[in-house]
Amino acid sequence: METLQVRIWRGKENGGFQEFEVPRQESQTVLDVVTYVQRKCDPTLSYRFACRVGVCGSCAMTVNGVSRWTCRTHVSKVAEDNKVEIAPLRNLPVIKDLVTDMSEFFDKWAKARGSFKGSSTRKDGFAQVSPESKERKRVDAGIECIGCGVCYSACDVVTWNKDYLGPAALNRAWTLVNDVRDTGRAERLAAVAGDAGCHACHTHISCTERCPKGLSPTAGIAGLKRAVLAATLSGEI
Repeated sequence: METLQVRIWRGKENGGFQEFEVPRQESQTVLDVVTYVQRKCDPTLSYRFACRVGVCGSCAMTVNGVSRWTCRTHVSKVAEDNKVEIAPLRNLPVIKDLVTDMSEFFDKWAKARGSFKGSSTRKDGFAQVSPESKERKRVDAGIECIGCGVCYSACDVVTWNKDYLGPAALNRAWTLVNDVRDTGRAERLAAVAGDAGCHACHTHISCTERCPKGLSPTAGIAGLKRAVLAATLSGEI
C-alpha cells in the first residue's frame, strides 16, 4: 500500500514537527490524515474539527505553508512526493499541537464593532430591505463569513502588526456599515479608522485568495477606506 509521509506540529509555539507514516487512500482529505494519526498513531494529538463538510470552519490549519480548511483539502492536491506538512494557523497563539487560541481573533471583531446595533423593538414590524439596493448587494458579497480564521492566518499585515484588526473583523464591519437597519455606523467607522484599522491594509489580497467561502475581504476593506474618508470630510466622525 502506498504511504504518505506526514509532518505534524507538536507542542506550543516552541514545539516542533513530528513525522508519521499514514496509508494513502482514495479521496483522502488532510483532515482524514490528522484523524488517522490521532486514532492510530498518537492519541495525544490535539486538533479541532466538527462538521467535516466545510460548514463550521473549525478544522482550519496550515498545510504545506498555506492556510486551509482541512476537511475540504484533498491530499492529492497538496501532497508533494507523498509528503505533507501540517501546522496550526499562523498569527494566533498555539494552545497545543494544531489547536490555536482564537480569542484575539474574535476580540478584534468586537473592537471593529462587529455586532448589529438596531433601534427596532419586537413590537415593530419586520424591516423591508430591497434585495436590489446597492447596500444590500454589498452586504450579500461579504455576509457568508463564518469566522474560520483562514484569512487572518494568511494576512501578512497581521504578522507585522499584532494590533491590526484583520480581514475578517473589517469584512464584518463593512457588512454592517451597509446594513440600512443598523444604527451604529458612525461609531463603527470611527472604530476602524485608527492605525490598526482599514488603512493599515496593504492590499496584498492574500485574504481574498485564501477565503474558503470565496469572499473578498480586500474589497470590503477598500469600501471601508472610502467610507471613512467620506465620513471624515462630512464631519460624521
